[in-house]
Amino acid sequence: MEAPFNYFFNDRTNPKTIEALKSEPLAVPLQTYARQLHQDGYSIQSGALQLRLLGRFNRWLSRRKLRCEDVDTAVTTQFLRGRALNVRRGDSAALSRLLTILQPNRSNAVPSPPTSVEITLQQYQQYLRQERSLAEASVINYTPTVRAFLLERFPEDNVDCQQITAGEITVFVARQAAVITSQRAPLVVTALRSFLRYLFHRGIVASDLAMCVPTIATWSLSHVPKFLPAVQIQKILDSGDRETVIGKRNYALFLLLARLGLRAGEVVAMKLEDLDWEAGLITIRGKGKRVSQMPLPAEVGTAIAEYLSKGRPRCSSRRVFIRAKAPLTGFANSIAICSLVDRAMERAGVESEYRGSHLFRHSLATQMLPHGASLLEIGDLLRHRNPDTTRIYAKVDLVSLRSIALPWPGGNR
Repeated sequence: MEAPFNYFFNDRTNPKTIEALKSEPLAVPLQTYARQLHQDGYSIQSGALQLRLLGRFNRWLSRRKLRCEDVDTAVTTQFLRGRALNVRRGDSAALSRLLTILQPNRSNAVPSPPTSVEITLQQYQQYLRQERSLAEASVINYTPTVRAFLLERFPEDNVDCQQITAGEITVFVARQAAVITSQRAPLVVTALRSFLRYLFHRGIVASDLAMCVPTIATWSLSHVPKFLPAVQIQKILDSGDRETVIGKRNYALFLLLARLGLRAGEVVAMKLEDLDWEAGLITIRGKGKRVSQMPLPAEVGTAIAEYLSKGRPRCSSRRVFIRAKAPLTGFANSIAICSLVDRAMERAGVESEYRGSHLFRHSLATQMLPHGASLLEIGDLLRHRNPDTTRIYAKVDLVSLRSIALPWPGGNR
């Protein structure tokens, strides 16, 4: 038996299984697939199941005299339909991964041309990344609003931004205001203004239409920051089994959220080289591609070192925190971190109308106030660019608020 299949099969494996993998038309792509399984940390059992399925798919192609170049989504769908009673969970995903390996080798594949709306969006996104240096999260958040505006204004897909008028902008914002939440309203306005400034900056339109975007009524600092008491935060930290790999990882991850107030995306992006053990510093890659360094508290450093030495799986990824299941890579986005927090809250029996990783960040800020920290110090720790962002935490400083509160008319003093 030849590598790379020998990692997933042994000498007792049916020779027909190996023959099916090494025969045409998919002999070479299946070797690449097996190597990728090994590199991504799939278990022997999981890898063997995927390869057996692909061996059957390979024989199915051979019987129908189909070539490697003929394989596409329609072909894999037809194969799965023929196995309707034997399809297992993960079979469709395995075939999709195979298609990603085959696709780069397709010289005769002709992708459908992008629409004019998509071309405009791609150019705008490139501007945000290269000239504005915005974080990828901001690019992702701005895109749906701009796409919705373009599709509404140019339903026939003949984008001509010079035809955009102030009235059309007002109508779009008014329609959005009726269907979105107050929390999302500022994002819609900001995204649309950003796109219109882009058009003016590039000379696509003659006037700055961003001035025409009306503001959706919201009230600054109208809500109280969501937070949990220190006791409940500790219950969440203690909810996992630190003897397990997942427990070690989650404990270190949660400490970064709770003790340093990191954002979920900052934890996701953290790399091994961001940890300076000798200097006791940690590099944070924050919003807007800003990079800063923070002291690494002993408690947090100990937990990270415990995970790295005894829990983190061996893999090619440079991310600090790795998924527990294959493929062994870093987390895809901040949503994965929020899900970990939600599950930990359920295990700890912590009930709150608020969820997600930002609870740790807000809770840290509100815990600092009673210990004498100023709003400026809290803003520095949380790395707020605008000092006004930190003012929301003044609403939970009850001691200071009592000192300036006026007596209730007719009440006892």
